[in-house]
Amino acid sequence: MPDAPRADERLSPAGLPIAAVYSAADGSVPPTLGAPGAFPFTRGVQPTMYRGRLWTMRQYAGFGTAEETNARFRLLLEAGQTGLSTAFDLPTQMGMDSDAPRALGEVGRVGVAIDTVDDLHRLLADIPLDRVSTSMTINATAAILLAMYVVVGEERDVPRAALSGTIQNDILKEYIARGTYVFPPTPSLALIAETIRFCAAEVPQFNPISISGYHIREAGATAVQELAFTFANALAYVERARAVGLDVDAFAPRLSFFFACHNDLFEEVAKFRAARRLWATLMRERFGASDAACKLRFHTQTGGVTLTAQQPLNNVVRVAVQTLAATLGGTQSLHTNGYDEALALPTAESATLALRTQQIVAHESGVAQTVDPLAGSYYVEALTDELERRARALLVQVEGIGGAVAAVEAGFFQDEIARSAYEYQLAVEAGHTVIVGVNRFADGEAAPIVPAPDFGRLEAAQRAQLAAVRAARDGAAVTAALDAIRRIAPAYLGTEAPAPLMPALIDAVRARSSVGEISDVLRGVWGEHRAG
Repeated sequence: MPDAPRADERLSPAGLPIAAVYSAADGSVPPTLGAPGAFPFTRGVQPTMYRGRLWTMRQYAGFGTAEETNARFRLLLEAGQTGLSTAFDLPTQMGMDSDAPRALGEVGRVGVAIDTVDDLHRLLADIPLDRVSTSMTINATAAILLAMYVVVGEERDVPRAALSGTIQNDILKEYIARGTYVFPPTPSLALIAETIRFCAAEVPQFNPISISGYHIREAGATAVQELAFTFANALAYVERARAVGLDVDAFAPRLSFFFACHNDLFEEVAKFRAARRLWATLMRERFGASDAACKLRFHTQTGGVTLTAQQPLNNVVRVAVQTLAATLGGTQSLHTNGYDEALALPTAESATLALRTQQIVAHESGVAQTVDPLAGSYYVEALTDELERRARALLVQVEGIGGAVAAVEAGFFQDEIARSAYEYQLAVEAGHTVIVGVNRFADGEAAPIVPAPDFGRLEAAQRAQLAAVRAARDGAAVTAALDAIRRIAPAYLGTEAPAPLMPALIDAVRARSSVGEISDVLRGVWGEHRAG
């Protein structure tokens, strides 16, 4: 168990020592900060930031069937949301169809079930794809969902160049922290490079990857580990894309990142500022990247693990503080959690309140009136410097192991995150870290029970729709399209630039091949990853 802190000692959640008072000697003074929109972007990636345009309010939604998720999308858009963010169920994430034996009981539980492109059509019904951007939290099967999105646009006469959005597509963090991987690292990285190539060439407004520190933080990492491990993964993706002949200045401006925002307002603001500066410096040092390729553009989600089932209305306040931190830190888009998400999928009421939280901060708090409002704060500048220093040092340690892939295979990331999570839990149980309503100011009331949807009914409806698609499609066209994927896929087991796979995936999707059928072809060639 960690020792109790001394009465006069203060540490941030990441373990940074906090002094009682700060002065100019403790951190960068304003003249050293540079200008917003200028390298190294400490103060923001745009010169005017929110004075020119507010962040995208992109609430995460997805459950049950495509029709029900579409209803939630439209409710949020009518309430003022400015972008979509999609959660997929575990079978979809794991490359299984809803009628697969292993999918039994999981269809639609933690996100929307998508088996064929017809499901995606229903998900996006009445949503103008040339005006609304869509983020999709999908990784192992990201290329398939991207192909589906392209086909939905094609079948609605929306040109590829007009489509905008993001696929998460970050497989390394799946090996590290989340677990929804399918294929081994080598073909997975090659497939990610292929999606980067395809988007740069044909879907220029689409972000081909969102490199996620969020799930690393949710697994128990500190803010320092979140930055260092995310950037280690990002460097691996950049190197893989360059290895197949892509120009860093052509693809890096479309790299996107995804971070968590927790409760310590000042550490989180400093984390985002340090992240921009560190990434810009790494890209310039390693690759000689242009300013546009050095910009760290990121989405933020308020911290899921900070929500409590006890006294759930307290989560409204936590989310408001985290919203302030994310916007004071200069995020480009934001999801705010519903207060009831520690209990169940958010209700329409709690999802709307979470969106209203963003809107109140945007229009009533004054946070959008000026760029980087906390710049020059001795405390915030000292935290920014220290977070950058510690994250860079940890990144050097990862590179000493051989980089992100080697660190995953050695279990380094996993062990470090597990240690941090354990130490945090000990601090909570000892009362050193206070969680209001849990280990202090508890009222003894049991957590409320939220009724769950009828998942059995949802699963039966989804299976019936999949059966109808299979009965109506051209079986010969499906077989031919899957055979084309099977012929191209072996080259992705090597290190050379393979033939493009995205056109074959698009052809298969257009023929109404399912996520599971396409994934099974790739499994047959590439195998499946097994954690060591």
